[in-house]
Amino acid sequence: NSFHCFCIYPQDIVWLTGRSERYAREVIKNIKLLHRKERHQLVTIKEFCDFMGLPYDEVFAIINKASP
Repeated sequence: NSFHCFCIYPQDIVWLTGRSERYAREVIKNIKLLHRKERHQLVTIKEFCDFMGLPYDEVFAIINKASP
């Protein structure tokens, strides 16, 4: 499968962190504020990892169901 997801969604954050969907939506909201994104713009996995202090390669692999 050559399709890779580069954006992160609340359900991905719930799955990665074990936190609630409300928490995940708040994280995305804070990242959008930090990067001055508009409501329709998406948050990338890289932006999420930088914000949370997580390793990008591992998170990208997990979200895209590949081994790091």
